[in-house]
Amino acid sequence: MDTQNTIKNLLKSLTKKDYQAGVNLHIHSTFSDGKLTPQELLQDAKDKGFTLIAISDHNTVEAYKQTDILNSEFPKVITAIEFDCWYKGVLVHMLGYGIDINNPELLKYCAKNKKETEADLIRLFNHRHPKDIIKAIHLAGGVAVLAHPACYWAISLDKFIKSLIPLGLDGVEAFYPYRRHRGIIKFHKASTVQKIGNEYNLILTGGSDDHGTLDFNYV
Repeated sequence: MDTQNTIKNLLKSLTKKDYQAGVNLHIHSTFSDGKLTPQELLQDAKDKGFTLIAISDHNTVEAYKQTDILNSEFPKVITAIEFDCWYKGVLVHMLGYGIDINNPELLKYCAKNKKETEADLIRLFNHRHPKDIIKAIHLAGGVAVLAHPACYWAISLDKFIKSLIPLGLDGVEAFYPYRRHRGIIKFHKASTVQKIGNEYNLILTGGSDDHGTLDFNYV
């Protein structure tokens, strides 16, 4: 079985209860705009009983390249990244899971400096398109998942997500807290995201988008 199918099967096997009980696939470290180092996040996850995590820093995989967190047995760590890109006039975030962190096609879309991983204004001026990002994620053996879909302005979220499927979209982040500014700019219900994901047979993932210590309360 190839790597991409392995990660797909893993993500498909996870349920809402798993995300409630100790799986968090959307975490940020100091390698982007998080407050904790990857090692500190790993220890926090271990202390709180998480079983599976993914550090999905903005536009970078340096958390994996510069540390040994992938050697952790508990909690288990899978590679991830969160790309900024523009689609239909909307700034969207595309998560990539199970990626080869050394893949050249993926790396050419990664940040060239630290500010491109943390400064909101600079990240707004990116020129990435979901079609290219999804292709790069797939070439790196990964799975492409739309992050926090309820935050995207669209008259019809159903049509917005459906239009990404021909581009190769694999899943949607369905179990998500919508706290902080995401709660303020939320245009749709989390239940709507879950319904759409199920309707189009997309993988449903979850995570807290934590930038500090980890939290279980995100579904």
